[in-house]
Amino acid sequence: MRVFRSIDAFEKVNRAVVTTGTFDGVHIGHRRIIGRMTELARKVDGESVLLTFDPHPRMVLFPDDHGLQLLSTLDEKIALLEEAGIDNLIVHPFTKEFSRISSMDFVRKILADQLGTHRLVIGYDHHFGRNREGSFEHLKEYGPLYGFEVEEIPAQEVDDVSVSSTKVRRALAEGDVATASEYLGADYRLSGQVVEGRRLGRTLGFPTANIRVSDPHKLIPANGVYAANMHINGKKFGAMLNIGYRPTVDTIPTRTIEAHIFDFDGDLYGASVEVRFRSRIRDERKFDSVDELRMQLEMDSNKARQLL
Repeated sequence: MRVFRSIDAFEKVNRAVVTTGTFDGVHIGHRRIIGRMTELARKVDGESVLLTFDPHPRMVLFPDDHGLQLLSTLDEKIALLEEAGIDNLIVHPFTKEFSRISSMDFVRKILADQLGTHRLVIGYDHHFGRNREGSFEHLKEYGPLYGFEVEEIPAQEVDDVSVSSTKVRRALAEGDVATASEYLGADYRLSGQVVEGRRLGRTLGFPTANIRVSDPHKLIPANGVYAANMHINGKKFGAMLNIGYRPTVDTIPTRTIEAHIFDFDGDLYGASVEVRFRSRIRDERKFDSVDELRMQLEMDSNKARQLL
């Protein structure tokens, strides 16, 4: 996959099959669009082109009140889109000036002139341009005038529930990583760096890697204990992961993400790691003693190994 960091940097391709949007999380609705793009690109002997934006538009338009929690950082999104089979990715800087482009100028100057769109594929209820004034109806009307056809993918359904980034976020906020993974079509992932901790896990017989998330806007699942896979330097390890405040051993409430990595022995301080959530084991809770906590961790470890 070729990655371009602006529309101006994009090198035109023959018969570009294009889509555009934020694609946060690259959930199964997004993957349906990408699958259709790939199919069309093969049919016309062209290439798929996906235009997305960084930062997320809501962060620019509502800097003091966006309340946004991202399902994927930019690096994670790039990796997910490459895995999904996109040929060309454009990550365009989103600014207030860019947000003021009219829908007509977006169609004429960007889709037609700069991207050379041959076929445009969009998701259900897609809007674009200044104040989201552009719609599928506009594209159907004006696309042919500029030499491209438009296709809309209908709302995707999973168990009669329309898939959206909002529903994925809700599932993760409840700790329901299994449902979130169904919506995403892949395990929910979280990237970060291993930092120095208090080494309390070692005293309990369960040494942990303390993970600091790389993006402050990244959505972290609800507090609790999870079974997960850890990707470290291209290798995959099973892990038991705790998210929360460690109420049994900590008096200062600081939220942490700690992973006890199975069958791993090494120094990870400063290393970049990726967590892929598989299943939730239990809620975080306070135990009456350290010994009781140690017994529970043993059970959690066995449960996590079984789930993995």
